[in-house]
Amino acid sequence: MNRFQLKNLAIGSFAILIAACSSGEKAREDEAVPVVAQDVRFLPEVSQVEAIGTARAATSAELYPETAGRVTRVLFSAGDYVRSGAPLLELDSRAERLDVEAARVAVQEASQLLGRYRRIEGTGAISDSQIEAGENALAAARVELRQAQTALADRTVRAPFSGHVGLTEIDAGDRVNDSTPITQIDQRGTLYVDFPAPEEVFANLSRGDTVEVVPFSEPGRAIEAEVIATDNRISQDSRDFIVRTAIPNRDDRLRPGMSFRVNFTRNGTTRAAIPEEAIVWGGEGAHLFVVRNGKAVRVPVTITSRREGRVFVDGDISRQDRVIVEGVQKVRDGQDIRLVRQTRQPERDVRVEGAQGSGAGGQATGDDSSSENRAGGD
Repeated sequence: MNRFQLKNLAIGSFAILIAACSSGEKAREDEAVPVVAQDVRFLPEVSQVEAIGTARAATSAELYPETAGRVTRVLFSAGDYVRSGAPLLELDSRAERLDVEAARVAVQEASQLLGRYRRIEGTGAISDSQIEAGENALAAARVELRQAQTALADRTVRAPFSGHVGLTEIDAGDRVNDSTPITQIDQRGTLYVDFPAPEEVFANLSRGDTVEVVPFSEPGRAIEAEVIATDNRISQDSRDFIVRTAIPNRDDRLRPGMSFRVNFTRNGTTRAAIPEEAIVWGGEGAHLFVVRNGKAVRVPVTITSRREGRVFVDGDISRQDRVIVEGVQKVRDGQDIRLVRQTRQPERDVRVEGAQGSGAGGQATGDDSSSENRAGGD
């Protein structure tokens, strides 16, 4: 074989090698890429709001005497539980007792006079007008007696309802009047916790809803509080409104005036909740790949919030789509893909950042579990 034939043979072999390599590369490009995909879950974006609330007794009153006078006895101590109507403080009532006795005597005299009139009514010795005057005198005497008894009763300050009484600065011998505070009485078997809520959650809080309250005195104790009322207007200065909740206090561990940390969630816009590993970052921002007709389709997305392995995104995604969660680095837009196995996303709570109002963070529980992947394209 001469040199010319050897040269042609070498050139032919090289051409065959290049053709074989090109064919192999094209075959690899046309081969479906194995990936793992999950059905898209749409969940409401839930945000958590924090506020500071203050407790008050369900029924509370500050007690004052009805009249002025000198205190003769203080019948309670701070912290005592008293029954409705129990006497708490007495004023000097000597004059009022005398008034009651005098009124009783007047009633007795008027009654006796009317009795004599009635005994001789049929004899004609007394006129009908005299009898009527006797009846009116008796009625007036009885009214004066009730007035004297009321004045006497006002000399004793009594509990308006059953509850616990607080401190007092009044001692026997002090002079008081109707503007002198005696003590505070609270019925604290149930406490109200009032807190300000931001305007944007007005539609999310209504009677019967529940929120979580945590007393500052017991940070590890979470209490479920029921909303019993909301204010009927929004403050123009602070742009919030007052919410009143009720909590049980059967063990009497909580007190009116205590501070509470209030936590509640609000539902936001329903968005696609995607596993974080499905997100791919490029020069134009975030995107992901969905499976459509057996091919990988690139979908640009905007991330609105994220928490605990999931991101909430806006983008051209439907409920029928499946998002590629494994193998995203090996695929390109329009490439054939092959689902290698089925996956099921376990149910779990999803907490979402980005809350509005006075706090941030939140929690939502997805109602639908991830569906099983189906082999092949849609």
